[in-house]
Amino acid sequence: MPDDMPEIDVSRPNAARMYDYFLGGDANFEADRDAADRSKDILPGATYYLRQNRAVLMRAVRYLVQEAGIDQFLDLGSGIPTKGNVHEVAHLHNPSARVAYVDFESIAVAHARRLLADTTSPVSITQADIREPDAVLSAPGVADLIDFSRPVAVLAVGVLPFVTSDEEAVAMMTRYRDATPPGSYAVVTHISPLTWSWEQVNEGLRVLAETATPEVARSPEQIRALLPGYTLVDPGLVPTASWRPEGPVGPDEELASNCYVAVGRHP
Repeated sequence: MPDDMPEIDVSRPNAARMYDYFLGGDANFEADRDAADRSKDILPGATYYLRQNRAVLMRAVRYLVQEAGIDQFLDLGSGIPTKGNVHEVAHLHNPSARVAYVDFESIAVAHARRLLADTTSPVSITQADIREPDAVLSAPGVADLIDFSRPVAVLAVGVLPFVTSDEEAVAMMTRYRDATPPGSYAVVTHISPLTWSWEQVNEGLRVLAETATPEVARSPEQIRALLPGYTLVDPGLVPTASWRPEGPVGPDEELASNCYVAVGRHP
């Protein structure tokens, strides 16, 4: 781990570092790997679920830049940087696209700052709690970069399971929606059992309860409620593997993602 990383407790698993391990990164420790491996035993295909989650993020960003004309992104719970970061995908199609990353985890923020240290692109990283939208929206890294008088894409990819109260999650997403003008978008992905049973998912999530950030799974109806006031872009709320895929997706692949995604437009 680089010398400029913050002091961290390596004896307790961390959700961001577990996610990094699942995606093949090196910003993780033995406790993270042990917890991740235990969750894989409970939830076969957990790595596929997480990689599909990342892949659909990249497809959604590409759609938003190329087809929807979005050039501003607020990435909530951006996590430890890995292949296919939002700014990398966006800048392939629009080098002037603005990306404001927000995460609460010190290690994720430190890694992002190192990644962005030499960039001249319009990208920022802010350490803040996404459950406090007013603090996020007024933070210099967000307010000084994003022009909220123009359309913005709010990305909540894989992060809303950590907001365990349905009421709080809906209120939070409503506040972010209200901060953006018509023509803006939101992207939500969320774990939901398809090939797994609810019992398996709940047992697997108990492993994450050992971390400082426990998770919950939600039904498709509960996930749709996380996009209040948004009109869903085709194909609507679907398993992640089936949202505008780059090639044919069989029914087994679709269900194995165990996660839903929706892209909504603020009318």
